[in-house]
Amino acid sequence: MTATVTIFHNVVWSRHKGAVFSALHNLSAAGTIRYAMVQIADTETDRIGFSEVDYSFHRYPMRKLFDGCYEDVPTWKMIARLTTEVLQTKSELVVLPGYHRPEYWAMLAACIVTRKRRAVFCDSTAFDRPRRLVTSIPKRIFFSLCDGYFGFGERSREYLMSLGAKRDRIFVPCQAAALPRTFSAERALAARSSARLDEAPVFLYVGRLSEEKAIGTLLDAFARVRKSRPNATLRIVGTGPQHDALHARAHTLHFGDAVQFVGSLQDEPLSNEYFGATCLVLPSYSEPWGLVVNEALSHGCPAVVSDRCGCMPELIVEGETGLSFPAGDVDALAQALLEATSRFRDVGQTARACMARIARFDPRAAATNIERGCATMLREPTDDQAAARARGARQ
Repeated sequence: MTATVTIFHNVVWSRHKGAVFSALHNLSAAGTIRYAMVQIADTETDRIGFSEVDYSFHRYPMRKLFDGCYEDVPTWKMIARLTTEVLQTKSELVVLPGYHRPEYWAMLAACIVTRKRRAVFCDSTAFDRPRRLVTSIPKRIFFSLCDGYFGFGERSREYLMSLGAKRDRIFVPCQAAALPRTFSAERALAARSSARLDEAPVFLYVGRLSEEKAIGTLLDAFARVRKSRPNATLRIVGTGPQHDALHARAHTLHFGDAVQFVGSLQDEPLSNEYFGATCLVLPSYSEPWGLVVNEALSHGCPAVVSDRCGCMPELIVEGETGLSFPAGDVDALAQALLEATSRFRDVGQTARACMARIARFDPRAAATNIERGCATMLREPTDDQAAARARGARQ
């Protein structure tokens, strides 16, 4: 018998979710679960200007509830629409997009009232969501009322378990990078080897130019690297609220052309940045996962990441696929960057190690984990069924 699951997601902008949901749709064709995908809006405020909404990554049937930016929809209207959607759906399981907005609590309540099973996406870790009593109690309540959880990785699992979730109800990893449609691992290996014929150090940052990304720490560390490697360059890809401040900081440090702000890039232009870099650098103070690390490793490019990055346990094999350092430690980051120039000198060997590590983090694998979680939750009896069995046992 075919079961149905409705999955809600916040914005179409997320290419990586589009890739995963497309893979999930393909899996459903041969399975016993059918998925209804509901995207709530096009984009979010902090994504505007970073990249355009690209529907081509969403190769599955979906409904979109609101045009434009998520934050532009009044909260009351969002609550009313999402609550109605949950109340009216015939699906046995509803997957909620999160737990941190009032409308998600309303959706949870609607699931309880209509006795639907419910799961929730959680990308948080203890590193980016420090424990506070005033917030941990509501989270515990929310999670206790869910039947399952979909997370990014082991740090998401640990965070959920610290708030009372059961290990066997947590399914990870449920994310993957959305690579260019023309991407080929075989061609990537050749392109990586060709692009790194020049051994001059090239460090690469990709992401939002915002405070939690700790790009100021990267600039300070790069200044120290330049003292011993004056031919080193740093390329910064992205846009964000700290753009002007970081430009000013780079000018103060007298970098000249050694630091290049190249703006927002996607697809092949971004692939070329990964191919040509000694390593990606992700120095974040707060980073639930870090999908740019997935992208870098897929292109054969190792990554230097802070210990706050959620992907570190799964993706960073010290000295093979990357290096790690304590977040905010300028000296440690500078040392890691210098070490990267020697550790990853064998471009071919490093690229093969990176690609082997990232191979199991593709959209199909993420979709398989989501499907496994949905199947597990759907096999469990509802509260009514469990109560009926209990009554039968007593009789």
